[in-house]
Amino acid sequence: HHLWSESGERQPETLHGDEEIIEVIDLNEAEPAPDDLADDLEDVDFEDPGVDDEEGWETEDEMEAEAGQDDSELTFSKHTGSLVFCVSLDPVTNSLAVTGGEDDKAFVWKVSDGEVLLQCLGHKDSVTCAVFSHDSTMVATGDMSGLIKVWKVEAKEEIWSFEVGDLEWLEWHPCAPVLLAGTNDGSVWMWKIPAGDCKTFQSPGCQATSGKVLPDGKRAAVGYEDGTVRVWDLKQGNAVHIIKGQDGHQGALTCLACNKDGSLVLTGSVDGSAKLINTNTGKVVGTFAAESDKVTLSSDETASNSVESVGFCNILPLIAVGFLDGTLAIYDLSSQGLRHSCQHEAGIAHLQWEESSAVVSTGSLDGVLRLWDGRSGSMVSEYRGHAAEILDFTVNREASFAVTAAGDYHAKVFCLQRPDR
Repeated sequence: HHLWSESGERQPETLHGDEEIIEVIDLNEAEPAPDDLADDLEDVDFEDPGVDDEEGWETEDEMEAEAGQDDSELTFSKHTGSLVFCVSLDPVTNSLAVTGGEDDKAFVWKVSDGEVLLQCLGHKDSVTCAVFSHDSTMVATGDMSGLIKVWKVEAKEEIWSFEVGDLEWLEWHPCAPVLLAGTNDGSVWMWKIPAGDCKTFQSPGCQATSGKVLPDGKRAAVGYEDGTVRVWDLKQGNAVHIIKGQDGHQGALTCLACNKDGSLVLTGSVDGSAKLINTNTGKVVGTFAAESDKVTLSSDETASNSVESVGFCNILPLIAVGFLDGTLAIYDLSSQGLRHSCQHEAGIAHLQWEESSAVVSTGSLDGVLRLWDGRSGSMVSEYRGHAAEILDFTVNREASFAVTAAGDYHAKVFCLQRPDR
């Protein structure tokens, strides 16, 4: 409105007399040659703002406002000048966070005030994995080069270290001091900590891109770069099921999750689909792909809409699939039908269902954390404050706060206030 009057005419005060314009040009030290001016003008968009396109003006103002908006309670900035790749909370109290960064460091810090309890130093490359053991007494940190360290939180000391090939993922056993890791050459390693007794699960020489120990603690589901999924018996050391071929993924695995009792695993792949696998039979019992309204791409381009994150709702038969094109798809587990398609401005890096509600959170490449109601598909709230993409985040059990890790060198704590609490 400050630019256009009601009639769509220019407001008189924005018109200057000829003399004024001449004076302005005289102030330039060197007059631009007419060609330069023409070049400059080529970059200018002469779009007619149209009379009803008033929202167009508002959104620019909103964007400026948003740039400075910070909804976070606390900003953790010890990863100086370094992307923050990963974050997790200690499972027992949810009061400590561990973050890993491009600065080859991990920090254990208090969520309440950001106080550093432990600096995990001595890594040789970006720390891309950092996780607490099931009882919160230990933290494991892993860097891209494959150096893994385990730290005693209370004693603030390193108690174990080991080197593997390039590291893809690192996971603690859900109820024992046992650590698992997947590497670039396709090995899955398992160690007793701190004794270091070791077992490896070999498979064809392609990356073990993601893995999870199932809740029974006896099996692990592992996804590979060739699209296969293996369910390993951790005691016997053999693959109980190998899921591949027609039913399986046609591209590298990017993520996987399991339901509460471990009877189902949901996998995501660069092939643009998610698969539901029965872990007892090894059968694929469902396939979920983005309903694309986009023009069909030529065959070599079709795989661009990768699945980046997947998860099961704990209280309703719903699953969530997050895509690189910014679609959050919520499916009904029983009918396998698409319930809701929630669009984001940018790709989804990570999603997480709340422990005991039907709310799913997403962290996006536009730097915004959003909460969605899985029942209605509507957005519950959004939290801004990051100046770059969110790379990872986690929500505490009570769903009262989230801790994010982002490309703006910061981790942040956001209080999740909702009308129903």
